[in-house]
Amino acid sequence: MPDVHDCLIVGAGPAGLVAATYLARFRRRIAVVDAGASRARWIPTSHNCPGFPLGVSGDALLQRLREQAESFGVDIVRGCIVSLQRGGDGFVAHDDAGRAWHAATVILATGIVDRLPPVEGGDAALEAAVEAGVLRLCAVCDGYEATDERIGVLGPAADASRHADFLRTFSRRVDAIDAEAARGLRCDATSCTVAFEDGSSREYDTLYPVLGSDAQSGLARGLGAAVDGEGALHTDAHLQTSIEGLYAIGDVVSALNQIAVAVGHAAIAATAVHNRLPANPR
Repeated sequence: MPDVHDCLIVGAGPAGLVAATYLARFRRRIAVVDAGASRARWIPTSHNCPGFPLGVSGDALLQRLREQAESFGVDIVRGCIVSLQRGGDGFVAHDDAGRAWHAATVILATGIVDRLPPVEGGDAALEAAVEAGVLRLCAVCDGYEATDERIGVLGPAADASRHADFLRTFSRRVDAIDAEAARGLRCDATSCTVAFEDGSSREYDTLYPVLGSDAQSGLARGLGAAVDGEGALHTDAHLQTSIEGLYAIGDVVSALNQIAVAVGHAAIAATAVHNRLPANPR
């Protein structure tokens, strides 16, 4: 007979790690499998993460959350889950190395992947621009840090205009840039410069790309789970998807993509999982 866990958590970003801590403290047998690509790793410094008045980097936050989960015996396995099927009274998951996990319930904390513009210098230049804070991914998270800066918002015309209106909360100098008119993007430690098809260019202290994102919901969709038009998973009040026993938390759910929201999801889903499982009295 296979070793059956009470819950398999897929993903160890903030949502997955908090869910793991909750379930470990509920004395449940869990497995956590993580591909090592949490969106939180992009955060140079967050100043709106609860409990960190001086700010915290994404990597530092993830490390603290890992240490907290591991202090309760959670073992985080590095791997990429590539398939999820029904099996017996629960689920069977396989990773890209052929390993299998059996679990009565599953929590997906698989997140989203941002669509980012090409930057001169490639991925290394793009990552350096994010680290320097001249290329930002979330106006809700860090629009305040761009107060009174020259801000560019790059995306499809309607989306760029809508996000530019939001960013007027923070600065009078905000441009909506139609991505179809942009012909190049160069960033350094202090600014990003957008080149246009007419040969002109414009420099910004901060550039926000709003090119969309891809929800990592394929495992659930493979089981027939309901999604919205963007591929994000629909869930009920307990964060259960339309598949019985399959839960989803964090950015992969149709919700505000924020750390505070993700950890709230984790608390709700982990408690719901504990309550649906057979009692485990001392």
